[in-house]
Amino acid sequence: MSSKDSLLAISPADGRYSEKTKPLVSYFSEFAFFKYRLLIEIEYLVFLSEKRLMKPLSLSQKRGLRILYEKFSIEDAVKIKRLEEKTKHDVKAIEYFLREKFKKGYLKTLVPWIHFGLTSTDINDNAYRLMVLDTVKKVLIPEIVNVVSSLKKLTKSHKRLPMLARTHGQPALPTTFGKEMAVFSERIEKELSTLASVKLYGKLGGAVGNWNALFFSFPNKNWVKLSSSFLKKLGLEHSKITTQIAPPEDLIGLFQLLFRINSIILDLDQDMWRYISDGWIIQKGKSKDVGSSTMPQKVNPIEFENSEGNLEFANGLFETFCRTLPISRLQRDLSDSTILRNIGLSFAHSLIGYKSAIRGLSSIAPNKGRVLLDLSNDWGILTEALQIVLRKEGRADAYEKVAEEVRGKTLSARDWMKIVNLFDLPLSKKRKLLALTPEKYIGLATKL
Repeated sequence: MSSKDSLLAISPADGRYSEKTKPLVSYFSEFAFFKYRLLIEIEYLVFLSEKRLMKPLSLSQKRGLRILYEKFSIEDAVKIKRLEEKTKHDVKAIEYFLREKFKKGYLKTLVPWIHFGLTSTDINDNAYRLMVLDTVKKVLIPEIVNVVSSLKKLTKSHKRLPMLARTHGQPALPTTFGKEMAVFSERIEKELSTLASVKLYGKLGGAVGNWNALFFSFPNKNWVKLSSSFLKKLGLEHSKITTQIAPPEDLIGLFQLLFRINSIILDLDQDMWRYISDGWIIQKGKSKDVGSSTMPQKVNPIEFENSEGNLEFANGLFETFCRTLPISRLQRDLSDSTILRNIGLSFAHSLIGYKSAIRGLSSIAPNKGRVLLDLSNDWGILTEALQIVLRKEGRADAYEKVAEEVRGKTLSARDWMKIVNLFDLPLSKKRKLLALTPEKYIGLATKL
C-alpha cells in the first residue's frame, strides 16, 4: 500500500500498520477470498471428473483449469466484482466468471457442471477454513515461534540473574530473570503444539445439508463418502450432519486457542511494562527515537504497549466470534456473514501484537545493578527459609514465631543475622542460614 493509500484507510490494520499486516493480503483480502472460492469451484469440477460423474478430464485439461486460480489476477478479481454488482450475489458472481472463461473451446462442456448441486456455503465455509488454516500455519505460527525464540534468548542469557519475585505486588522470594521469561515461553509453547495440529471441518451437503440435489441426480452414489473424500483432498475434515452452514465449533476452538496465546503475550507485555517502570529493565532506545514530546529523557515502552493494545482488540474480536457464530436462526441466516469477514482483522491485530512484542523483547536488557539492589533491600524475604528449618527441627509454631519478629519490618543483612541467632538451632544449620543471601536463595530457578 502506498503512503497515500495508508493515510486514507479507515482501519489502522490497512493503514498505519499496513507494512506489518502485508503478509495477510494473500489470505484475507477480498482478492484472496475470490481466489479461494475459485479454487474450491475448480477442484470440485476436477473431483466430479475423477469420480466419473461427468466426462473425464485429461491431465492437460485439469492443468488448464487449475491455472485459473493459480494465475488469478487483480483484473480477474475486478471482473468478479463487477459481476457481483449485477447479480447481488458473491458466489454466483464466481460461477458467472467461470462461465465466461469456459464459453469457448474444450471447457464449454463444463459450464452446466459449475457449482453443480452445491449451495453458497459449500464454497464459502470451506474457503474460510482454508484461508484460516493457511494463515495460521504460514503467518501466525511462525511469528508466535519468533516470540518464543526471543523469550528463550533472554532465558538463556539471564538464567542466573537473581531477581526479586513479587506476589500480590509485594516482595515475595528470589527468582531469576531467565526463569521468569521461561514461564512465558513454556506457556506459549503448550498452546502452540495444539494450534499446530488443529483440524477444521468443511461441508458439502447442499442447501440444507441433506445432499438433496446431488442425491436426486445420482441416487446410487454414496454422497457422504464422496464429500468426505473431496474435503480431505482440500485438507479439511468432514462435518457430515449440518444445516446450510458448517457447524462453527471448529473455528471457535481455534479462535479460543489464539485468544489464550494472545492473553499469555498480554500478560508478558504488562509484566515487561512493570519491570521497565521499576527500572529493572533498560530499553536500548534508538538515538533518534522520541519518547515524549516534552520530556527529552524518556524512552517509552511503546512496543509492549502497542502489543498489548492490539492483542486486546484482537481478543475482543475473538470473543465476539465465539459468542455470535454458534447462533444461526433455523437452518441459516446471514448474520454470520459480516462476522466471518472480520476474521482477517482479528488475525491482523494479533500479528501486529506479536511483531511489537518481538521488537520490544529485542530491545531490552536487565539493569543488573538495580535488580540486585532491589533484591537486597529487604532480607526479610529469607525468613521462609528460617521458618522451614525450624519446622524441620520440630517447632510446630515456627511460622508464627518468625512472623512475630519480622512482620511489618524491613530487614538488613545485620537484622537477618540477629533474627537467626534468636532461635535455638544446631550449629550446622544456623551457619547455613547465616551464610544465606537473597542472591543464593533461588531454589531450582536456574535449572528450570
